[in-house]
Amino acid sequence: MNQNKNDTEKLRTVVEQMHGGIAHHLRQVQITEKFEGQTAWYGVVHIFTLKGHARADTCYAWSSVVEGSDKRRFYAVLKIPPVDSPQPAVRAAIVADHKAGRSA
Repeated sequence: MNQNKNDTEKLRTVVEQMHGGIAHHLRQVQITEKFEGQTAWYGVVHIFTLKGHARADTCYAWSSVVEGSDKRRFYAVLKIPPVDSPQPAVRAAIVADHKAGRSA
């Protein structure tokens, strides 16, 4: 199994564990999120359809290296307004991390 397939399967598992339901990988997109002219985050967001969730039918998921370690932090953000696409999902996670005092 190649690394991309491993990443996709791990993210699918994370989505299901965090939010319940059954996740199915739809596609992935490259995202660059800038803040004050600087790149705040750059990476691949995986888009999953989600069956069996009461409020959302889509989830955006990705992982990022935890600064100063070899560990990864996993994100799974539901498509619930105002999050309506991968870009706002990343933005919401950055804001949540900032409020919690975490580095993305």
